[in-house]
Amino acid sequence: MRPTLGTTPPSRAAEPRGHRGAGGRLLRCRGAVGRAGAGAAVTTSLDVLPEGLSPTALLLVVLAGLVAGFVDAVVGGGGLVQLPALLLVPGLSPVEALATNKLGSILGTTTSAVTYHRRVHPDLRTALPMAGLALVTSFLGASVAALLPADVVKPVIVVALVAIGAVTLLRPSIGQVTALRHAGRRHHGVAAAVGAVIGFYDGVLGPGTGSFLVFAMVSLLGYDFLAASAKAKIVNCATNLGALVFFVPHGLVFWGLGLLLGAANTVGAYLGARLATTRGSRFVRIAFLVVVTALLLRLGWDVWVEDVRPDR
Repeated sequence: MRPTLGTTPPSRAAEPRGHRGAGGRLLRCRGAVGRAGAGAAVTTSLDVLPEGLSPTALLLVVLAGLVAGFVDAVVGGGGLVQLPALLLVPGLSPVEALATNKLGSILGTTTSAVTYHRRVHPDLRTALPMAGLALVTSFLGASVAALLPADVVKPVIVVALVAIGAVTLLRPSIGQVTALRHAGRRHHGVAAAVGAVIGFYDGVLGPGTGSFLVFAMVSLLGYDFLAASAKAKIVNCATNLGALVFFVPHGLVFWGLGLLLGAANTVGAYLGARLATTRGSRFVRIAFLVVVTALLLRLGWDVWVEDVRPDR
């Protein structure tokens, strides 16, 4: 079940700034940054790393970020690697893992978006309005996530993934070349709807957002896989930002861990984007099928464990 996101954790609100006592999860870095009024000190604090995080565990998280950035840059789905790695970090709650994951991801998606823009030159007249709507709906999705139980949403996503994989596999020509299905306002209207719906999904649940964006732009708008992936990165940046706009004020991001993750994600994203732009749409299509299969297996297992298994 997805954790409640709508309120600041009571323990964090009630405790004074600084290092937590026994059982606490945060190390705080404090520093006086100025004075306010008649000599009153203004103090800021920064969540650095979860307490108990060993160098080995940190290295594994960073490696996961590197792989996730690479996969996400090619066709999306990097969260399959990155988020589970964060959930294994001692002292990191699921909601903090989700928020920290968004910080790492936005650095990677920004890098891949810039790389694609330089090498593929995606049409920003389509991508930017999609991104603007996706940012807003991603924020809304994150804010209402607690009201939408994941055990209800996940089976729907599994069915959607089966359909997406089947269509892509049975229609080898889909996404090989760009053949736009609509023109003018209709094209931009469909693109805006795609950005709004998938942005909301990313805020609510998240797995496979990049892959869903790619497929929607291939099947509904008529782009080839490479052009669709290039635009998807721009929109995915916005969905990550929208979620962070919700998570950051609630104090749910571990900035030190997120920035380390983001640095690794950035390297992976740069390498993945360059490989995708070099190899072209056929390579991206194959990678898309692999990622969709992995998503299907992962979410299918979750549905089995949470909803179907007799001894649960």
